[in-house]
Amino acid sequence: MNLRLPTFWKHVITVLGGALGAQALPLLAAPLITRMCTPAEMGAFSLWLAIVAVAAIGATLRMETAMILDHETEQQRTCFGLVLYTATITAVLVTALVTLAHLVDMPAIRQLSWPALLTVGVGTWLTANMQTTLAYATSHNAFGKAARAKVVGAGTIAVAQLLLLAAGIGAEGLLAGQLIGLGIGLIAARRLLHPPAARIGFILGAEARAYLVRHRKFWRYALPSNLLNNMVGQLPLFLIGMHHGALAAGLYALTQRVLAAPISLLAASVLEVFKRQSVHEFETHGHCKQAYRYTFKVLMLLGLAPSLVLLFYSPSLFAWVFGPAWRDAGELAQILAPLYFLNFVASPLSYVFFVTGKQNVDLWWQLTLCAVTVTAFLLPGTLHQNLLWFAIGYSMLYLVYLHMSWQCSQNRLAAA
Repeated sequence: MNLRLPTFWKHVITVLGGALGAQALPLLAAPLITRMCTPAEMGAFSLWLAIVAVAAIGATLRMETAMILDHETEQQRTCFGLVLYTATITAVLVTALVTLAHLVDMPAIRQLSWPALLTVGVGTWLTANMQTTLAYATSHNAFGKAARAKVVGAGTIAVAQLLLLAAGIGAEGLLAGQLIGLGIGLIAARRLLHPPAARIGFILGAEARAYLVRHRKFWRYALPSNLLNNMVGQLPLFLIGMHHGALAAGLYALTQRVLAAPISLLAASVLEVFKRQSVHEFETHGHCKQAYRYTFKVLMLLGLAPSLVLLFYSPSLFAWVFGPAWRDAGELAQILAPLYFLNFVASPLSYVFFVTGKQNVDLWWQLTLCAVTVTAFLLPGTLHQNLLWFAIGYSMLYLVYLHMSWQCSQNRLAAA
């Protein structure tokens, strides 16, 4: 495939425009929010948000990813119906599970209030359906409309949280603002994109079951792989809260949020375009190495400068932007900056495993990463020492990941 670079950049800029709005608004609101709530309150809210993020992956069975490959209206209607069904069941189950965990006094979950426990399923349901709607937009190159929907949702979250915190509601203000923004963002996305209406029923129909069978690699390999990836991403927050307390968890939560911003903003924008380019090249030539190579260079170019700034100036920047109480979060950011640079480059390129049908390879890598993460945080030491071991092990695995994905883009990687 002769990759049209102007078209590539046009799509990236379109997605990036929406991502800028979606990420800039929360980041602009963050200095105000950090002065209106404590690190402990931020830690509890981030724990709730982490549970929602992981549960939403399971709620979709990763079927929304298959929608990129199926463009026919009836197939996409079936996908929407399937996700609606699984998201509803998952929402009920996750609410019951976290409530039970709270009743048995699980260390991490006991930090959550009852409003947080009873709304985790609602957040899961809204997030899963929003992810599916945005996948529909990607399948039709509707990047502009998806961008507007993201801005509406993110803007509503930021404004609602600030207003509720200013009203003195406290930690529940963060929670309520998130739910309000998720709901309005989903409504905006559906009105802008007009996806096919899902068929609703108490049991899965024959079409939905056939859809599951046809795309079984997604729930058999991609689902556990993505669950592991998200769990590993949130696992440090859980373990830090258990071993070092809510204050440390809140500091790490802000660090994670700031470092993840370039990934959510720039890398995710490139990923949306890479999905289309890689699928087209692979279907045409049996490989997608040209799209991979160009995307790799773009990610390196975009990610280097922000990572260097964070590496050298994080403590001072965090204290200045978020307040003196959050300077320690900047010290954590210095330790994690190289890791997040590798994450910025490698994560979007991992889509090549889906394109080439090598989801099982990605799954084995995620299992290894999970083991490395747990080991790093079980080692005795201070918070800084645990994070350093975590960053070293994770970074080494990312180098292996990049090598495997490059081989996969050439269709030269044998299935594990």
